Amino acid sequence: MADVRPLRARQKANLRQRRPAPIPGQRYADDRAVLRELAMPSAAEHHLGAEIGEALAYAQPGLQKKTLRRLRRGEFSVMAELDLHGQTVDTARRLVADFLNECRDRRLGCIRIIHGKGRRSANTGPVLKGQVDRWLRQREDVLAFCSARPVDGGTGALYVLLRR
Repeated sequence: MADVRPLRARQKANLRQRRPAPIPGQRYADDRAVLRELAMPSAAEHHLGAEIGEALAYAQPGLQKKTLRRLRRGEFSVMAELDLHGQTVDTARRLVADFLNECRDRRLGCIRIIHGKGRRSANTGPVLKGQVDRWLRQREDVLAFCSARPVDGGTGALYVLLRR
């Protein structure tokens, strides 16, 4: 014990310091899970507003009616296309998000997304059609979209106008 030296007083821990406020990590995780669940429709909602042969249309508030009319007529040149035939909902969601992000980065104006008409779906009707409709409405970079002309896929495809 000859080599042992006592600790200096300044090296002691200060027990009077306030502890940092606890972070409610589980509550934040629960909130995120609820938001994800709200964004995902139930099986009964999968096809709301998206029947076989039904045309889809959407425009952000403030967009000129003339612009949507021109989009419906196919007057914008399609700069890129995504085909979702045969994809599951989860795969399609990732593909659509990646495709829209890439188109935004490339500053493309008008694109086409082919979701199909859902003729091979069960009696519930088209699944991807309603999902794509919902996903596009949630994106701020989507100014408008509408069902394509029959020559470009009709009600099985969408023209999408993006913010540049």
